[in-house]
Amino acid sequence: VLLAENMTGYQNLIKMVSKSYVEGFYYKPRVDMDELKKHSEGIIALSACLAGDISQAIMDRNYEKAKSLAIEYRDIFGKDNYFLEIQDHNLPEQKEVNAGIIKLSKELDIPLVATNDLHYVNKEDSKIHDILMCIQMGKTLNDPTRMRFGSDEFYLKSREEMEEIFPYALDALDNTVKIAERCNVEF
Repeated sequence: VLLAENMTGYQNLIKMVSKSYVEGFYYKPRVDMDELKKHSEGIIALSACLAGDISQAIMDRNYEKAKSLAIEYRDIFGKDNYFLEIQDHNLPEQKEVNAGIIKLSKELDIPLVATNDLHYVNKEDSKIHDILMCIQMGKTLNDPTRMRFGSDEFYLKSREEMEEIFPYALDALDNTVKIAERCNVEF
């Protein structure tokens, strides 16, 4: 996840997004490490959700690869602009990933940020989201092969809800607010 801290960061994000579609497109837009290095100024980076490369390395039981990636991203974006992301959508693999992320944070002195993937506003909207995904994919609710989310936890959570989930990482919640306050792009 890349966030623009200022106008320079915003311009760098636009450059990378444009290049990802024009030169890096392979099934989906992509940016390589060289592009990140070239355009990292003014950007705050988070390590991403379960689909991110650090989380994937942890799930593949390759801690050394996860560590190497975290160091590389920290070096690209800078110590104050790179955060390791913890999430908990009540999925079993997130417990394992969070443990690895927390270990990396302590070992590498990279700060944590607690986030929640947001696909709908309210928890009760998960059923509607499921129906919309079926429509998008041309599937029915009865289709066992359809894409579906593993829980109904992908909604906008309050600070209190996040504190219940992460009582051991309140500084990670504070970092979420600090990052939001730092993102100040005026057009």
